[in-house]
Amino acid sequence: MIDRDLASVSIRRQCGLIGLNRSSLYYQPAGESEENFLLMWLIDRQYTKTPFYGWPRMTVYLRREGHEINPKRVRRLMGLMGLQAIHPKRRTSLPAPGHKWYPYLLRGLKITRPCQVWSTDITYVPMRGGFMYLAAIIDWFSRYVLAWQLSNTLDGLFCRVALRQALEQGVPGIFNTDQGAQFTAIEFTGILEAAGIQVSMDGQGRALDNVFVERLWRTVKYEHIYLMDYAYVPDLEAGLHGYFQFYNHERPHQSLGYQTPAEVHYA
Repeated sequence: MIDRDLASVSIRRQCGLIGLNRSSLYYQPAGESEENFLLMWLIDRQYTKTPFYGWPRMTVYLRREGHEINPKRVRRLMGLMGLQAIHPKRRTSLPAPGHKWYPYLLRGLKITRPCQVWSTDITYVPMRGGFMYLAAIIDWFSRYVLAWQLSNTLDGLFCRVALRQALEQGVPGIFNTDQGAQFTAIEFTGILEAAGIQVSMDGQGRALDNVFVERLWRTVKYEHIYLMDYAYVPDLEAGLHGYFQFYNHERPHQSLGYQTPAEVHYA
């Protein structure tokens, strides 16, 4: 996909032509052992099945799988992965320092049309010998994935790139996020407010307030990521591009009366 020996076209230009972030191309897994990567892969699969597992239950699960591991290590790995148990508790997300507080606007709201509510989230993507983070923006009515981006860090830039890509396709009335630093930062909320969009944020420890994105992660992982077992970021990027095209335009969605998200979104 990227030819490092092609002198006539720079790496920057090649990445631009296929829409690949250069940080993704140069990504090299570092800082974790092969054993930890295996543990993180197991944690991710189990968490996708049982998102109510915090580090105590996850420690029990890993020990039953034959891994002698202490709770502190499990807690650290889950923190690195951005995972937390889905149930009310204190300080389950880390907002940007001094961020503006926004209420949750979706409780009891009837969703009746596309572009009424969009939401976003980040998930951990396991790879062979490493990992990436994936952000996506979804329409609540149609379940259509408007934009997505990969990153090897949680610095928030990739979330803003995805947001700007989504806004090229329309403007929602409400945009919902969790209270993670990527979404509470003024660089993110400022884009929404400048576009006249109401900002909604999940309650502390209430990941199910963003339930449609949580369901999307489960679908993407079981139908694609776990099956493909990617080793290289460009392959992951290309594979996800193909999968989201399939998800939006070909995959019948049970809750949509077996229509595709695109059929509902553009009806």
